[in-house]
Amino acid sequence: MAIEQTLILIKPDGLVKSLTGNVISRLSEAKLTIMGAKVVRVSRELAEKHYEHLKEKPFFAELINYIIGDVHKTYRVLALVYQGEDAIKKIRDIVGETDPEKANPVSIRGAYGRITTSGVFENVVHASANSEDAEKEIKLWFQPDEIVEDLYPIKEVTINNLKKTVWA
Repeated sequence: MAIEQTLILIKPDGLVKSLTGNVISRLSEAKLTIMGAKVVRVSRELAEKHYEHLKEKPFFAELINYIIGDVHKTYRVLALVYQGEDAIKKIRDIVGETDPEKANPVSIRGAYGRITTSGVFENVVHASANSEDAEKEIKLWFQPDEIVEDLYPIKEVTINNLKKTVWA
């Protein structure tokens, strides 16, 4: 069993419905360690980078508007990094399938997700699909100094005479 990291996002619908505590309680069942957590106002640029693998899909624009908060008029996402043995599989089992109607009813998405009458998937959370996605997503959503341990190689750079730790 490998030690892995994974990114979890509690999306705007999860925040507007006050599900943060419920979701974190459910995630704690995986017995993993929280390595980083922050509330993020998602820019269009961040959203498009996060979902770039879906940019050719017909629902891409809708997905971007959803994650940046336009759909729910709350411009916040809670980003979390968890680490532990088989973290990705454990978290994905708890969050359930992307489609809330196909998700196990006891999973987070099965219990709290829905598909609106306009066809928007409100699935409350995002969880990394695999270790490659996890690394890419964690580096996209977090700076090295926002995580309590160095999960990936880092380096120091000087920008305008200011030293900063960045992903190597």
